[in-house]
Amino acid sequence: GWTKPDVILVTGDSYIDNPYIGIAVIGKVLIDAGYKVAIIAQPDINSEEDIMKFGEPELFWGVSAGCVDSMVANYTPLKKFRKNDDYTPGGQNNARPDRATIKYSNLIRRYFKNTRPIVLGGIEASLRRISHYDFWSNKIRKSVLFDAKADIIVYGMGERAVLELASSLKNRKDYQDIRGICYISKEKKEGYLDLPSHQTILTSKEKFISMFHLFYDNNDPITARGLIQKTDTRYLIQNPPAFYLSQEELDRIYELDFERKQHPVSKKKGQVKALDTIGFSIPSHRGCYGECNFCAIAVHEGRTIRWRSEKSILQEAERFQSHPDFKGIVNDVGGPTANMYGFECKKKLEKGICNHKRCVFPEICPTLKPNHLKQISLLKKLKKIKGIRKVFVASGIRYDMVQEDRKHGNNYLQEIVNHHVSGQLKIAPEHISRKVLDIMGKPDSKSLLWFREKFFKFSKKAGKNQFLTYYFIAAHPGCTENDMRDLNKFISKNLKINPEQVQIFTPTPSTYSALMYYTETDPFTGKKIFVEKDHLKKEKQKKIITSKRRN
Repeated sequence: GWTKPDVILVTGDSYIDNPYIGIAVIGKVLIDAGYKVAIIAQPDINSEEDIMKFGEPELFWGVSAGCVDSMVANYTPLKKFRKNDDYTPGGQNNARPDRATIKYSNLIRRYFKNTRPIVLGGIEASLRRISHYDFWSNKIRKSVLFDAKADIIVYGMGERAVLELASSLKNRKDYQDIRGICYISKEKKEGYLDLPSHQTILTSKEKFISMFHLFYDNNDPITARGLIQKTDTRYLIQNPPAFYLSQEELDRIYELDFERKQHPVSKKKGQVKALDTIGFSIPSHRGCYGECNFCAIAVHEGRTIRWRSEKSILQEAERFQSHPDFKGIVNDVGGPTANMYGFECKKKLEKGICNHKRCVFPEICPTLKPNHLKQISLLKKLKKIKGIRKVFVASGIRYDMVQEDRKHGNNYLQEIVNHHVSGQLKIAPEHISRKVLDIMGKPDSKSLLWFREKFFKFSKKAGKNQFLTYYFIAAHPGCTENDMRDLNKFISKNLKINPEQVQIFTPTPSTYSALMYYTETDPFTGKKIFVEKDHLKKEKQKKIITSKRRN
């Protein structure tokens, strides 16, 4: 009985109806609020057939590149095209265009002149919402809003902002004061902070560093001010971030009727590999105060942890029982970092984040007080649910926080070791050189060795032959071949493994590490740092620790 949808969402992923998929969450939230939503997944950009199949929306188009920045999805750190895509049917990387946000927006404009507002969202738009360094073109690019010729960006976790925007458009009200959005204006907005202009940062790396500090420090809903950046003759306006969802609001979203399946239309072309991981995993919280300099989570999801209630998570696990594909295995319970569930700094919750001070680097702030008691309780209750055979924790664990929790850290690790490891547990030391770790924003190797010793001690006590999987990064800004040789010696002496999970650093947009890569400067000290930019030498750094050792 529909004459037209209220909203049409366009995504670079195959459509997977799962709470880990951003476009699925936004679609469900809009439907729950009473809107009619249609979704176009991986449209052909060379034809009108896909983009025109639902006509024009009543309110707006929502455009996302998908769960991964399209350039990260399509290219390796050495800029070679990736053959595989976990979010495309059959796994072949043949359906997501480069710079998908721009391509999809242009596709809409090609076939719908003077159409309803085009609203960009998802991680690609969120991290490219201001002038940013783009590794793949090796230049500073404008906000994606200008290049896509779109109308609005909903940045960060967009449920609240997208509902307010839909309501404003439906009721023909001005949307320009909605928190969590960006738009283009001919005039400045009074009271907002002026960032260095796009033209200025093209010629001054110092101004680019200054701009990024201001941008990064204004990402917390409690403390942030609105931002303005002049681009050519117009201005990018970034309103302050949307306020975080309450626990009740978060619970409601995850209680919506996700089918946890790939859409039948795309399934005809083959399975999506992502479902193997996310199919029966449970998101327990959002945000990360780890603030690793190479990671974009702090800018996209926020630096304050918001967690679901234990009741909501247990109910989600119970609903698995009625799913025809469920085999009794919960693949993961976690978030960006598994063991940040259930506690936060009280000061931060009341007054917002501390600028120029981090929660867990260089040391864990004494006001944070890591406490794993709630996660222990949650995991114990999950594994008792009838029909559940195993509950795994596959998200990364911050081992320094386990060590810092003097009351419950050992009990937490014992619970993990005894019941929640699928043969291997992932941890991410990334490096061991103090110089490199400082540039990365990571803890030192002392807590790594403490955690390793405890893990194997508890595994032996439980009679289990279990392993740790270590993630390392090669060619990060500040890292030399000598640093990699030191890492190689450390691995040989202390870890006694042949590392397999080693990635060459990729400068992703709107991260401090990308800023360092471009400017060859430590933005916190102003000192010049070594940055490896030669592809062959990047590969050599990786091979220093991946070459097989002789027994």
